[in-house]
Amino acid sequence: MKLPYLLILIFTIGFSLSCSATIEKPRDKYAKSISIPLGGNTFQTKGDFKEKIGEDGIMSWSNSSSEFSVYIKSGTAKDVLISLDFLSQDAESQISIELNQPEFLTLKASESTIVEVGEMNLKVGYNEIKLKGIQKTGSDFAKIANLVISYEGDLDLDFVKDNVDNRFYWGRRGPSVHLSYSLPENQNFKWFYNEMTIPEGQDPIGSYFMANGFGEGYFGIQVNSETERRILFSVWSPFKTDNPGEIPDEEKIILLKKGDNVYTGEFGNEGSGGQSYLKYFWNAGQTYKFLNSVEPDGNGNTIYTAYFFDPEVEDWILIASFLRPKTNTWYKRPHSFLENFNPSFGNIGRLVYYQNQWARTSSGNWVELTEARFTGDDIANRSYRKDYAGGSSEEKFYLQNGGFFDTSSVLNSMHQRPSTGITPDIDLNILP
Repeated sequence: MKLPYLLILIFTIGFSLSCSATIEKPRDKYAKSISIPLGGNTFQTKGDFKEKIGEDGIMSWSNSSSEFSVYIKSGTAKDVLISLDFLSQDAESQISIELNQPEFLTLKASESTIVEVGEMNLKVGYNEIKLKGIQKTGSDFAKIANLVISYEGDLDLDFVKDNVDNRFYWGRRGPSVHLSYSLPENQNFKWFYNEMTIPEGQDPIGSYFMANGFGEGYFGIQVNSETERRILFSVWSPFKTDNPGEIPDEEKIILLKKGDNVYTGEFGNEGSGGQSYLKYFWNAGQTYKFLNSVEPDGNGNTIYTAYFFDPEVEDWILIASFLRPKTNTWYKRPHSFLENFNPSFGNIGRLVYYQNQWARTSSGNWVELTEARFTGDDIANRSYRKDYAGGSSEEKFYLQNGGFFDTSSVLNSMHQRPSTGITPDIDLNILP
């Protein structure tokens, strides 16, 4: 039996809906409704990944292999009524929507409209609602703005609720999480040392595993594509702007030196300043070591230098050294963070472990750092996404985000790891 005739039969026995079934309001027993904006809560999960998800939702759906998933977290198990809020439809198409089981819709050419899908059951935790294309006669299967959930009683849902301050973009990137290591007061610290391990399979495209953060920048490793990975070291300019072209010459970050094959330049969009990176195909499952220094030069400026221990040559290599003008500081706020910088991959999980943190004073004393505070970004603090975790595990610190897992860690909580008592074995006098 050909697919169109099978679908007609299925629809006849009660599983189909069309734009002629447009509803003005939910069924009588569902007195309340919540609209889930697809622009901040939807990901393409299959296909050629060329479809467009914009601020207004799914804006293109041309390929039959393309599939989408909408993620929401429910605090209770509840029967609900699902509807879809469609943008204008240029031709007839057929799609399916699946939570517990697939429901099929026949869509006719129409203006923007809401189509009732059917009753489904939300489970406690994250729910994935899948959208698949069956067949179409026009350019797109559908363009969809919102998923509408109608219910009775109380329903506690977590999702990206608004696009104020570009939150759809940040929400699709996923919650960024951080560890801030407790540093003793009333001492001048020049060096910070850290070790980092990303488990195999926890390194999707778009990941930035930041190892050695400081008050004015950050140092870590990225996954830029299937074939490219980087070691990245950046220092913000004291001039506050997202456009590096606006920075006055007297407040620009100055490159002092860099390692072999290291690119250096400027960066913007999340503050601006000096950037350096080395294309280096690091491997998940391998432990990597990071060392950097922050030191005032005595002339009202501060020098920042980063080193990476390359296990392939079994030695420290220089990434770069920058001078930051109008700055007089030692190492402040040692921290690590985990983020996804590609919103197309915010539905995929990532995990990193940090171990053996040490800081060294300007007088040469190593101090072990065994306490850290776990924090999250605006998306985490608003509970727009709750697939985040961090703290201590297996005698190490860790950070986790993405993947829409159910159990999150308490934000702003303090965590400890056991002391190792083993200072870093580094001859600082012979560093490149």
